[in-house]
Amino acid sequence: MFFFDIIFSFTKRLRYWHSCDRIGPDVPLTHWKLYFPTLGRKLAQAKLKAFGSGSEIRPYAYLVNTNYISIGKNVTIRPNTMLMAASFAPIDIGDDVLIGSGVHLISSNHNFDKVGTLISEQGHDQDRAGISIASNVWIGANAIVLAGTKIGHHAVIAAASVVTKDVPPYSVVGGIPARILRNIEHSSAQLS
Repeated sequence: MFFFDIIFSFTKRLRYWHSCDRIGPDVPLTHWKLYFPTLGRKLAQAKLKAFGSGSEIRPYAYLVNTNYISIGKNVTIRPNTMLMAASFAPIDIGDDVLIGSGVHLISSNHNFDKVGTLISEQGHDQDRAGISIASNVWIGANAIVLAGTKIGHHAVIAAASVVTKDVPPYSVVGGIPARILRNIEHSSAQLS
């Protein structure tokens, strides 16, 4: 009887790994595919809302609620990066975005104002949800981008920064919380 319980439990786990809405090392049935670019691409196209040509997810990256994550063309999700979306809080990443290792994009936040209720039972704040990243953005290693933020075209997020509000196009932000450090000079001649 014990042997059959183990087999049943393992079979149930395999079914979950195959059908779950996530990619990462905690899903070993599919994670191994990320070591092979063609298989990794097929996995991403099957699980994500959108996955552009030339994009890649590297091993040891975590993507949670993949049905609500859109990734444009020529984007690499590096190791130890986490993208955590929700049905009411999608993550949209444009084309040609550079994302350093260890970056966290967390698109929703827990409610916590009801003192007599456990935080885990208060649900999520749906007023400030989702993350939108325009094209040609660079997010440095170990940066954290929090719910409700929009990052403009050609913006740069310094390594280890915590982004809590919108980032204008052509700006460099850094710090905790991130603030504008400088603007990037641009002209129509440079954009060609």
